[in-house]
Amino acid sequence: MLKDKVLTLWNNEVVNEKDTSILRKKSVEVPVPLDKESREAIQALVDSFLGRDDASGLAAPQIGINKRIFVFRNKSFGEGGKVKSPDDFEVLINPRITQARGEKVTMAEGCLSCPEIQVEISRFPEIKVRALNEKGGKINKKYLDYVARVIQHELDHLDGKLIVDYGGNLYYPKDKQDFFEKLFKD
Repeated sequence: MLKDKVLTLWNNEVVNEKDTSILRKKSVEVPVPLDKESREAIQALVDSFLGRDDASGLAAPQIGINKRIFVFRNKSFGEGGKVKSPDDFEVLINPRITQARGEKVTMAEGCLSCPEIQVEISRFPEIKVRALNEKGGKINKKYLDYVARVIQHELDHLDGKLIVDYGGNLYYPKDKQDFFEKLFKD
């Protein structure tokens, strides 16, 4: 468990093989009812997320926990800074999208595990999710627009999928052009 470090595919123009193998692994379901180990994993993830001011969401695999858990902001976007209230974020355990609606919307997404890039990705603007909350209670809830996008992004992490797997337009800093062109050459 890497409470303060987020795993990345690369860092300072060096590919992180060990981090990549963890990020690419499909996460396992959390046992229900929640056991001590699962509660500790949830708390570590929440603590890591709350310690950051640059994240809309964070999935357990990103901190080295191979469990189907993620945390995300559900409001207060664009205000910058850390999450201030427990009402501003949610934890989803063993989440499943049970319904996806609307015409997909394409936007550039960034990811803490793929630093310095953005990729254009099409996602559904409305989803319904069945999951457990941090206390192990069942939830069945609809999410819209940006929050729906964040949830779909974090769900990808649980399946070992990252933004670089989508093949959309890729944006990166000009001064890192050689590294990213070499990394993403066909």
